[in-house]
Amino acid sequence: MSTQSASTKRVDTTKVSEQRIVPYLWFDGDAEEAINFYVSLFPDSKILNISRYKDAGPEGKETVTTASFLLNGQEFMALNGGPKFKFSEAVSFYVKCESQAEVDELWNKILANGGKEQRCGWIKDRFGLSWQIIPNILGELLQDKDPQKSRRVMDAMLQMVKIDINGLEQAYEQD
Repeated sequence: MSTQSASTKRVDTTKVSEQRIVPYLWFDGDAEEAINFYVSLFPDSKILNISRYKDAGPEGKETVTTASFLLNGQEFMALNGGPKFKFSEAVSFYVKCESQAEVDELWNKILANGGKEQRCGWIKDRFGLSWQIIPNILGELLQDKDPQKSRRVMDAMLQMVKIDINGLEQAYEQD
């Protein structure tokens, strides 16, 4: 049976998904909290549908069983499946950013909400999901025809935690 939370509106999903492959995320009781956090990070994001167990949660509270949601226009599914499986770095979400401001904003939101910084533009959110917050210019600089410039950019990136566009450009321009 499907119900809605107070802040969730039902959306006509026939218009949402021509997307054939939908990432399906397994959570240990905190799917609704995670979904609310994720949709706050990106434009064109919203909860599409939430299905709940009636009286199955702690203290008889209704808990989410499954949910569908959009992040930046892409559909995702979530399941409160219990403690058996955990996220690992074997799967991460790679976020293409246009500017340093976009990198900084997203990085800071994830970090401020219990995230843990990792190297080379990786950050793990408080739910254990790994993200790569990467400015588009990194790929451009790494694909330069001059292998020395590309190598300097790679070496600079490998020293970074959060990717710094200015630092990449300085490494690229070095003589």
